[in-house]
Amino acid sequence: MDTEKEAMSLKSKREYLQRVYGRYQRGGREHKSRILDEFCAVCGYQRKFALRLLNRPLRRRRQSPGPKRKYDPARLLPALKAVWLLAEQPCGKLLKASLPLWLPFLPELEPALGQELLAMSAATLDRLLRPARFEHRRRGLSTTKPGKLLRHHIPLREGPADTKHLGHIEADTVAHCGASVAGDFIYSLTFTDVCTGWTEIRATWNKSARGILEQLKDIEQKLPFRMKSFHADNGSEFLNWPLLGIPARTQASGKVYPQPSLSQK
Repeated sequence: MDTEKEAMSLKSKREYLQRVYGRYQRGGREHKSRILDEFCAVCGYQRKFALRLLNRPLRRRRQSPGPKRKYDPARLLPALKAVWLLAEQPCGKLLKASLPLWLPFLPELEPALGQELLAMSAATLDRLLRPARFEHRRRGLSTTKPGKLLRHHIPLREGPADTKHLGHIEADTVAHCGASVAGDFIYSLTFTDVCTGWTEIRATWNKSARGILEQLKDIEQKLPFRMKSFHADNGSEFLNWPLLGIPARTQASGKVYPQPSLSQK
């Protein structure tokens, strides 16, 4: 009986009480005793607590008044779901901002229905799309492959980043691949100085070592300060021989600076 007690929800116990309550009130002494034993065994209640439930008036749960539903999901969800899928499943705030741009491309949409969609708040959009999010779950895509060849040649950074001195760069890449990583696509490279927040962003086709190196050299020339260290994850786009072998650079003044230290996070 302990198994039934653990598996039975509170809602099921209330429903079972409503089913046996009428029989218990109409039954005789012997019949009530059997119903009580059955009720205790099924719901896992103690006998005194079960007697209190069966002898007091049966309570009916009242629904909280609350506001009336303003929008009809059955009418709005098909059009809203179509726009949401075409826009690559954005959150409610982004969908709210992009709806005026998407609705003109749905000529079959009724004008009144479109006005209702535009009047909805971001929270309401998220609430209506909750079933669709479970139906169309997106799996996270990753294009980062650990660089195993050089991870023992490049030292790990000890402790947090140096935020008091210029020139310590944090770098990362973001794939603009959409819903598939097949084929070639653009990667954005973000280089940020952790002391000042100075950020340089570049775009490169694929994640080839040559493309990353060209963008890194361009950024190094454009920076108003010297790059002292370069911190990245262990992705193969950063841990490769071309990037590790960057020669010393010479500025217009003729002064030669040493190669920036390359380290892993």
